[in-house]
Amino acid sequence: MPSPSASGLLVAGTSSDAGKSVLVAGLCRALARRGLRVAPFKAQNMSNNSMVCLDGGEIGRAQYLQAQAARVVPTTAMNPVLLKPGTDRRAFVVVRGEPAGTLEAGDYAAGRAHLAEAAFAAYRELETTYDLVVCEGAGSPAEVNLRSGDYVNMGLAREFGLPVVVIGDIDRGGILASLYGTWALLEDEDRALLTSFVINKFRGDVSVLEPGLAEITARTGVPFHGVVPWLLDVWLDSEDTLEVGHWRASTALSATARDRLKVAVVRLPRISNATDVDALAVEPGVDVLVTVDPAVVEAADLVVLPGSRSTTSDLAWLRERGLADVLSRLAASGRPVLGICGGYQMLAREIEDDVEGRVGVVPGLGLLPIRVEFGADKVLARPSGTWRGHEVEAYEIHHGIARRLPPPPGEVADPPAVQGFLDGWNDGPVWGTMWHGTFENDDFRRAWLTVVARAVGSEWQPTLDAPGFAERRERMLDTLADALEEHVDIDALLAPTRVGTGADVSAGTRSQSR
Repeated sequence: MPSPSASGLLVAGTSSDAGKSVLVAGLCRALARRGLRVAPFKAQNMSNNSMVCLDGGEIGRAQYLQAQAARVVPTTAMNPVLLKPGTDRRAFVVVRGEPAGTLEAGDYAAGRAHLAEAAFAAYRELETTYDLVVCEGAGSPAEVNLRSGDYVNMGLAREFGLPVVVIGDIDRGGILASLYGTWALLEDEDRALLTSFVINKFRGDVSVLEPGLAEITARTGVPFHGVVPWLLDVWLDSEDTLEVGHWRASTALSATARDRLKVAVVRLPRISNATDVDALAVEPGVDVLVTVDPAVVEAADLVVLPGSRSTTSDLAWLRERGLADVLSRLAASGRPVLGICGGYQMLAREIEDDVEGRVGVVPGLGLLPIRVEFGADKVLARPSGTWRGHEVEAYEIHHGIARRLPPPPGEVADPPAVQGFLDGWNDGPVWGTMWHGTFENDDFRRAWLTVVARAVGSEWQPTLDAPGFAERRERMLDTLADALEEHVDIDALLAPTRVGTGADVSAGTRSQSR
């Protein structure tokens, strides 16, 4: 059974992308609004979407957002282990925000004892600092093949006596079987920690669902403490690259609406920090489509090459798909192409990689006059700068270092079109920067998109009185918290914890004592 005064609770899921990250973010905001000092925690992420904390350490983007939801400063303790897939069989390991080697597929189940130690130490750090720790599991707790080395799902719950909430996405279908199957596959000691089921993304009449919920509770003894409705306007930073662009357009980009701006984002196989384009997608009149279709890319006003965890491998994929030729044609015709981090590196004339892909020297797309060399040390930074008078704050996560090549023989100076751009370069219609997160700066985003629109003859103009990106994110977090307060019995979820029923949670008792 969970500890009667557990320091936290664990939100597990029936699968990846079941809604764990969203539920944790919503709980963090709801509890913060109640006056609690709450921290998010995920013992281990496997994700290429990450963020740099103010102390210079790297954590999963979802945990960074959850800390913002909790209105606390994000730290590396909130995501002590981050695995960044580089190939289908190898992941790069980040421990407490710093690179810590690689993990091979064969070592995944049993070769992680040192990572578990780091994760448990981080949790202990948080539980002594905050009123409550809201933990997010990974994948499903019913992955019995991984149970012996688990420290992020039931292994974490057993270590700290945490009550476990299991959330399932009803939109996927088979929700009752998924919830029952999760319970049935757990060991008795793990099963005893399950205290709640929650349904996510429900559309329709709840009364139709209720007989099924009652039957599952009768068979498992686990009560349902919430049915969260489908929240159309809530999409939050995801750690799951299978779900890039929750906001994404569902149809091909329009070829006729001249007052709109059409943006194609190339969905690279090892796409990284795809959240860079979220702010583009919420800009009024900007249509964003994540795609691998060369025809869609060629029809766009702007093409974005996002970050990549395997730059040279994804560059080879661009060539295999015919997308490299499309990008060259677009640039030659004057249509804008933007590369961010790994995408920027692909635009180089030459790439030397003996670190990430270990392929030596390979030709880049040749669209920017730079050479990229991969260094052993990872760059983790929170840079700031300006572009045409607009302030820009960003973050950097990369091994590749881009250097400007000198003019070709016979040219005494750079062509006038080559200019600096956010610590990167711009050559005519081609733009590149190592900086992530630049489009979250509202004034810069709108000014830069205006330049893009004029270059392609679009009549798009920014809506200056539209909510800014940070404001929209705050609204989404509050909307999510409102939905949980209305549709989830939060008090029941908290009951087995030290801030549960009978505890003085009106003003955050632990935070007042510090």
